[in-house]
Amino acid sequence: MKKGFVYILECSDGSYYTGSTIDIQLRLQQHQNGEGANHTKKRLPVKLVYLEEFTRIDLAFNREKQIQGWSRKKKEALIHGEYNQLPKLSMAYRDIKKDL
Repeated sequence: MKKGFVYILECSDGSYYTGSTIDIQLRLQQHQNGEGANHTKKRLPVKLVYLEEFTRIDLAFNREKQIQGWSRKKKEALIHGEYNQLPKLSMAYRDIKKDL
């Protein structure tokens, strides 16, 4: 099975796009040429801001789906390597205790 990559692109409007692929160079070229997803096509140019490599594409795809469900703040913590922030940013709002 082929290895896979999960990537996050920052679009020209500041939004993020998360995807997965077996050929990161080709996929980035497709996005820049407007041949990628509709989201990136309308927001060129795009910049690669995060990349993870996996031994199998199915693992990369599963990680893509996980990251897509994250908040913008959590994605930014990942992008900036602030891994210690991830658990806190995973908490549901209702579970955060208020200081009284």
